[in-house]
Amino acid sequence: MSKPTIGITMGDPAGIGPEIIVTAYRELREAADPVVIGDAGVVEAACEVCGSALGIERVDSPEEASFERDRIPVLDLDNVDELVRGVVREAYGKASLEYIERAIELAQAGGIDAITTAPINKQSTELAGSEYAGHTGMLADYTGTENYSMMLIEGDLRVTHVSTHVPLREACDLVSEEAVLDTIRVTDEALRELGIAEPTIAVAGLNPHASDGGLLGSEDGAEIEPAVSRAREEGIDVFGPESPDTVYVQAARGAADCVVSMYHDQGHIPIKMLGFAEGGAVSGVNVTIGLPIIRTSVDHGTAFDIAGEGIASERSLLEAVEVASGMAGNRTRVEAGGEGA
Repeated sequence: MSKPTIGITMGDPAGIGPEIIVTAYRELREAADPVVIGDAGVVEAACEVCGSALGIERVDSPEEASFERDRIPVLDLDNVDELVRGVVREAYGKASLEYIERAIELAQAGGIDAITTAPINKQSTELAGSEYAGHTGMLADYTGTENYSMMLIEGDLRVTHVSTHVPLREACDLVSEEAVLDTIRVTDEALRELGIAEPTIAVAGLNPHASDGGLLGSEDGAEIEPAVSRAREEGIDVFGPESPDTVYVQAARGAADCVVSMYHDQGHIPIKMLGFAEGGAVSGVNVTIGLPIIRTSVDHGTAFDIAGEGIASERSLLEAVEVASGMAGNRTRVEAGGEGA
């Protein structure tokens, strides 16, 4: 079976995205046929700062790429006139949005099998007129997806979220029976696409000790428990709500394949604790689940403070492309009538 074609969006031109792509490219070729969607001149500049001898192959479509080991295929949008690293600029926000738009178009048309995104800068995209807090909402709107979630993967721990980039007070109000049930459903579907044939899902409570029988709040009993019961009736192997201060440890030790988290920091903190644990090299993968297309991402930002130094770790990008490749392969097998990996 041929390797899937993964479109890698370059991210903010002023950030570390181009550098980690250059550093990772040869190893990326082991899992996929990667095509960079970005600006060829910026990728060339990244080769210089990284001391790389890789060349650039400018292509107009993924089909034109030769996927040679020593040349990076770049679908060149040629939208960066001047490169100044580590700065917020409207032009860079506009460019990074255009990379995402082109990647979505290609994925929907079947030109690429999956998208992996390098980091964008939300200040720059806001200056460029974007209403989205990040990639996730944009991907959902462009694909007409209503029920979706963010899944983070770090080693044996996976988490999904009922809500993400909203204030904490608002996040608590968003914990409803329907929202929790929808997140459980898309989590189960995504785990199967990741190759887990019979997934087990844990659900974190909202309040300390999952409300401790109503002593510490009513939301767990009124909203989360009914959602878990309905999911079980649908045949999903799910349990909870569990005390948030212990459920992630249990899952990391094998009690569940994923933890449904109620809000951003509840799920992100345990992932970040693991992902930042080894010598400053950031690892971990962000997957937007529920979409009709496959999208994974690095689990870090643009790192403007080290952009242009050629020292950024490529580890998270390698993991993100590996996950995208696996999901693409599983989806292809399912569509062909076979079993997932």
